[in-house]
Amino acid sequence: QVQLVESGGGLVQAGDSLRLSCAASGRTLSSYPMAWFRQAPGKEREFVASVNWAAGTKYADSLKGRFTISRDNIKNTVYLQMNSLKPEDTAVYFCAVEWSSGRYGNWGQGTRVTVSS
Repeated sequence: QVQLVESGGGLVQAGDSLRLSCAASGRTLSSYPMAWFRQAPGKEREFVASVNWAAGTKYADSLKGRFTISRDNIKNTVYLQMNSLKPEDTAVYFCAVEWSSGRYGNWGQGTRVTVSS
């Protein structure tokens, strides 16, 4: 049973940086793409970024240049470095495994990021 646990969220000010972590247990996920999503209050969950087994990355267009996704296959962990944070980045951030193209699963419980202006 694969479990994902996100951490690293918190309350920060606009312009600050945060690094989120997503630690996987139960199975080595090095051969699967991993992704970050977020859900802001009153909004639907949206794609943030993904990283495949070869460290190839994809980003939501609006986040390119500020967010960086990476993975450490030895630690079975995925990271999301978020720089120049804005109040509109306030959301609960989730990670997930992309088991097949466009099919995500094993969602973690999320980590809350709040950016004050």
